Amino acid sequence: MNLINSYYYFKSVIPERICDDIVKYGNQMKSEKAGIDQDNSGAEFNLKKRNSDIVWTSDQWIYKEIQPYVHEANKKAGWNFQWDYCEPCQITTYKKDQYYDWHCDSWPKPYGKSKDVNIGYHDKIRKLSVTVSLSDSNDYKGGELEFDLRNKHPDKKNFLKCKEILPKGSLVVFPSFLWHKVNPVKEGVRKSLVIWCLGYEFK
Repeated sequence: MNLINSYYYFKSVIPERICDDIVKYGNQMKSEKAGIDQDNSGAEFNLKKRNSDIVWTSDQWIYKEIQPYVHEANKKAGWNFQWDYCEPCQITTYKKDQYYDWHCDSWPKPYGKSKDVNIGYHDKIRKLSVTVSLSDSNDYKGGELEFDLRNKHPDKKNFLKCKEILPKGSLVVFPSFLWHKVNPVKEGVRKSLVIWCLGYEFK
């Protein structure tokens, strides 16, 4: 799918106190090593591919803060993807030498309808991904979010660091099928919030 806008960002829109509250909330929960799920069949652990620590939350106050920007980005970027549900929020911590190599958030098949799957997921796919910067760029070095935009120039690699979201409280929305990565953190700690928005398959 060729897109005029590969991603859409908002700089410093989430108040600092909200970012701090999310970080504080995450610090109160037990973290776990982040896994990799490449085909919606279950997470596996591969530190060569992904090394970070995560906690999960579905607190509604966080969605209420973020979702208006998702709707606005979806419209202003010209995607107009149909979506109606969000997965749990992932609060991610990247410490020194931690990273997430190239990946896309979408899978080749939608969620099923088994009793173990939340009804809000049934027959849906990840359509939009959201990353919110909870740390100030002065708190760490490295750890840049980077996109692979080679579809715009298929004759060459076209990697782009998303520097627009370096300020604390900034966020970026992008199609979940877009390849991206988080570069290794060289110094300090990078904290972010990630949300995936679901909808029925593209037609």
